[in-house]
Amino acid sequence: MSSDIVKFEVSDYIGVVTLNRPPVNAVNAEMKDRLIEIFDAATDREDVRVVVLTAQGSIFCAGADLKQRPDPKVPGQYWGHNRTTRELGNSIKECAKPVIAAVNGTALGAGFGLMAACDIMMASENATFGMPEIDVGLAGGAAMIREMFGKSWTRRLMFTGDRIPSAELYRQGIIDSIWPQEQLLPEALKMAARIASKSPLGIKYAKNSCNFVELMSPKDAYRFEQNFTYELSKTEDAKEARTAQLEKRKPNFKGR
Repeated sequence: MSSDIVKFEVSDYIGVVTLNRPPVNAVNAEMKDRLIEIFDAATDREDVRVVVLTAQGSIFCAGADLKQRPDPKVPGQYWGHNRTTRELGNSIKECAKPVIAAVNGTALGAGFGLMAACDIMMASENATFGMPEIDVGLAGGAAMIREMFGKSWTRRLMFTGDRIPSAELYRQGIIDSIWPQEQLLPEALKMAARIASKSPLGIKYAKNSCNFVELMSPKDAYRFEQNFTYELSKTEDAKEARTAQLEKRKPNFKGR
């Protein structure tokens, strides 16, 4: 597997993942495997506290590589393809570290799904988003975008393949912010630096909480979070945070 198809650089507790498959960063099997490998590793790496996902060029990701579609006539091939496709999004959602999407251009199909799997979503002013599977005789993507859109918009995107500008997603409160393309990555890195300065344990529990409370009733979700708060209160990082507040200094977190 070539590591160049997705670049991964770490500095100051921030991991930057860059899709690097010109000209349109289409997702093929090698890219899926490499992304899963990177996000799984990020969970375990102590030198990574937050991850930024972006891409080279002016297109974030034009979707799945149509030249590498599985053949339904080959037993098992389609199911293997579908399994790794599911796990790609799961590797981002289940990564213990927060993932910020810095969408620097068009994000279609699988590219839109990559953004949807991230925790915080930022985009360039020229970015557009869509689920064009219907235009190639397929149907898919509702599971990836239904958390972001209401009923009508989810169905519009699925039925029409329309491309929606980043300004519309910002208007609807779906993405965090939009920026001129040259400012996007620097602003995403600023956000990442703010998160990286927090307690690593606190952030780990916070992401876990965000992922699971969506599946619970309000009563169960509140109790679930209270359990986390109790466990965190006993950590060295919590004591350091309280001491730093009282002493009016920057805390020195150790992740324990």
